[in-house]
Amino acid sequence: MEPVKVGLLGLGTVGGGTVTVLSRNAAEIARRAGRGIEISHAAARDYDPEHIEGLEAITRIGSDAFAVVEDPEVRIVVELIGGYSPALELVLKAIENGKHVVTANKALIARHGNEIFAAARERGVMVGFEAAVAGGIPIIKALREGLAANHIEWIAGIINGTGNFILTEMRDKGRDFADVLAEAQALGYAEADPTFDVEGIDAAHKLTILSSLAFGVPLQFERCFTEGISKVGALDVAYAAELGYRIKHLGITRRSEDGIELRVHPTLIPERRLIANVDGVMNAVLVKGDAVGPTLYYGAGAGALPTASAVVADLVDVTRALTTDPNNRVPHLAFQPDELADTPVMPMEAVQTAYYLRLAALDQPGVMARIASILGEQGISIEAIKQKEPEEGQTHVPLVMLTHRVVERQMNEAIARIEALDSVQGEVTRIRMETLSG
Repeated sequence: MEPVKVGLLGLGTVGGGTVTVLSRNAAEIARRAGRGIEISHAAARDYDPEHIEGLEAITRIGSDAFAVVEDPEVRIVVELIGGYSPALELVLKAIENGKHVVTANKALIARHGNEIFAAARERGVMVGFEAAVAGGIPIIKALREGLAANHIEWIAGIINGTGNFILTEMRDKGRDFADVLAEAQALGYAEADPTFDVEGIDAAHKLTILSSLAFGVPLQFERCFTEGISKVGALDVAYAAELGYRIKHLGITRRSEDGIELRVHPTLIPERRLIANVDGVMNAVLVKGDAVGPTLYYGAGAGALPTASAVVADLVDVTRALTTDPNNRVPHLAFQPDELADTPVMPMEAVQTAYYLRLAALDQPGVMARIASILGEQGISIEAIKQKEPEEGQTHVPLVMLTHRVVERQMNEAIARIEALDSVQGEVTRIRMETLSG
C-alpha cells in the first residue's frame, strides 16, 4: 500500500522532533499504522537542518505554508507553527480541502476548537490534538477512549512544566520567585516573556480542553478562572511544608450540582499525594472516574521528542481511520457532537474550597480574636493556625491559618474586612487548598 503523504507546517522544536521520530521509527510506525507515513512537503521560515534527523527524506521544503495545505498529494496536514494566526486560517483551509489535521496548538484548540471541529465534521475529516495537552502524556486518548465507561468527577493537573520547575526550586532551595524565573529563562524552560507560563494562561488553554473531554461541554476558554504563581513567596512555600502541604500550580475542573468548575491557580495539596511529588519540569494529570477511581498520568509535558511522540501517535490514528466511515470515528471531544451539554461553567466566586491565609498582624492582645470573629461572621471555620515569632524590632507578626471549605464569595468578603483592620499590615495572601482524595 502506498505511504500516506503528510504536509508539515513548522520545523521548530516539535516539528524537528516529529521529523526525527518518523524517520527513526519508520518501520515500527508502518507496522502499527498498516502503511508508511511520509512527510512529502514541509514549510518553515527558519530551521536548523544540521540538528534534524531525517530531514533529507522530505521531498519538498519551502516557506509557503499555504502551498502545503493546497498540495493535492498531501492527505494529512500537521500544524506546528503555534499561535492563533495564520494557524487558524491554515487549519480551516486544510479542512476545506478535505485534508485531515494534526496539531499541537493548545491555544488554537482552546479558543477556536468548536469552529474547527464543526468544519471537520462537515467535511468528514479528523483533527488530532493529543500533543496539545501535557506533551507526550496520552491524556486525551485516555479521556476519549480509555475512560469512556466512566462518569468523570474531577481532573487536577500540573500541566505547565515551567511553573512546576519554579515552585520546585523555591521549595527545595528556599529561593525567591524572581530568582528562579531568571534561571528558568536561562535554561530555556521559560520564554523571554514568561506571562503565558507563570500567569497560568498556558495551563488554562490545556485545562479548557480537558474539561470539554471530561464533561462533554463545548470549549469555553474565556470562562476559565486563571491565577498565576508570581505572588507565591518563599515564606508561603516554607509554611506550607511545615503544615504538611506542597504548593503546586494546578488546573482543576470538577463537576458539581451547580455546574462545572474551571480554574487554574496555586494550590496547597497534602504532601503524601502522588501528584504533590511531581517535581521539576514534569507534568501529571490526576483523573477521578466513578468506576475506575483516581488514575494518574505522568511524564514529560514538553520537549522535542516527547511532544513529537504525541504528534506521530495522532498520525498513526488518522492513517488507520482513513478508510473508515466518518460517523464511526472517535468524536473530537469524546461525546457525540449532538450530545454536548450546556452545563454552565461556574463563576469563581461560587466555587467552594479550603484556604491557606497568611497575614501580618499587630502583636497585641485581642487582634487574633478580632480576625477570628470576622471569619466566624462570614461562616468560615479555622482548621489550624500558626503564629510565628516576630523578628527583632518588628511590631507585626506573621499569622498563618488553614480554613475548612467555604464558598469563595464569603472568603473574598472576609479578606476585604481583615485587610481593612488597622492592626493588619498589607494584603492577605490567599492560596486555595485541595485534598484531591479518591
